[in-house]
Amino acid sequence: MTVVALLSVAPVREESMAEEVAKAVDALDEFDVSYETNPMGTVIEAAEIEEVFAAAHAAHMAVDGDRVSTFLKIDDKRTSEGSAGGKVDAVERELGRTASGDPDG
Repeated sequence: MTVVALLSVAPVREESMAEEVAKAVDALDEFDVSYETNPMGTVIEAAEIEEVFAAAHAAHMAVDGDRVSTFLKIDDKRTSEGSAGGKVDAVERELGRTASGDPDG
C-alpha cells in the first residue's frame, strides 16, 4: 500500500461524539482500505488515492449532525511502497525502543 491518510470525522457538538464517530469508522468497511482508529482519528491505508477519498467521503456522510468537521491528511508516497506500520518501525529503529510511553510514569 502506498497511500497513508489520517482521517478525523466528528459532529460539532458538546456531548459525546462516540456514536457518530463509530458510524464514520463503520462506513470504511465498504472500501478497499485498512484502518486503525486511535483517540485523535483513524489512520487509513490504500493502494490508490481515489479509494482514500471515497472512503473519507463515505465516513463524512455517515455522521449525522447540522455541522460535521472532517480532517483528511494524506501521504501519497509515489516512488516506493510503504505502510503506516513501516513508518512507525523506522522511527522505533532510530529510537531503539517502542515509540510509545506512559505519561504517568
